[in-house]
Amino acid sequence: MRIVIFGGTTEGRTLSHALARMGAAVTVCVATVYGREEQGEAAGMEVLCGRLDTEGMGRVLSGADLCVDATHPYAVQASENIRQACAWERVQYIRLLRDKSVLPEGARVFLTAQDAAQWLETTSGNILLATGAKELDVFASLGGARLYPRVLPSHESLAACEAAGVPRSNILALQGPFTQELNEALIRQFRIRFLVTKDGGRAGGFEEKALAAAATGAQLVLLRRPDEDGLTYDAVLARCGEVLGCR
Repeated sequence: MRIVIFGGTTEGRTLSHALARMGAAVTVCVATVYGREEQGEAAGMEVLCGRLDTEGMGRVLSGADLCVDATHPYAVQASENIRQACAWERVQYIRLLRDKSVLPEGARVFLTAQDAAQWLETTSGNILLATGAKELDVFASLGGARLYPRVLPSHESLAACEAAGVPRSNILALQGPFTQELNEALIRQFRIRFLVTKDGGRAGGFEEKALAAAATGAQLVLLRRPDEDGLTYDAVLARCGEVLGCR
């Protein structure tokens, strides 16, 4: 039985290795070289690296018995493309959901990065952007000198920082996970007034960021996670087991 996983997340990696051990032929699709390095290898597992459009996803899905969408909770367009490709290829689609976090009191919550950036325009003070490189262009209007983006140490991320006008001295090119202590140290070192993040759940280190903001007095600014339907990790693993004939 062949199962395709669109991954790049902690849950996707864990699931892919579990299914390989169960005897499935697993194809894992990741978007970046970093994702491929984190994915690792296993017997019975094929890892494909590169960004795919809907047609490309369809080619990968051709002949598969099941598809698990284990992309990031905020990768809305990617999930929509995967659903469409599954419909074209008539492959069963399952969305693996990451548990949501309990939001701390006092957090400023916004639907989109654009909404958060618009509110931040009315404020002053340094901003730690822990939202990744993709949203940098949205916050560029705030002025690069205010921004301290924490991004992966990759050429793509550094290019996004440069395009947003962020001084090199402000770029925090680091690979997580990050402890509460490290978050606090960065906030104090760079005199951060606002910490902007997404609800990445436990796997994304949300609690460590929220606690660090509270301990240092930084204002937590949260981009709300899109609502979607899906299954927990355990439920997805059980469903895959049923497809594989495991009881």
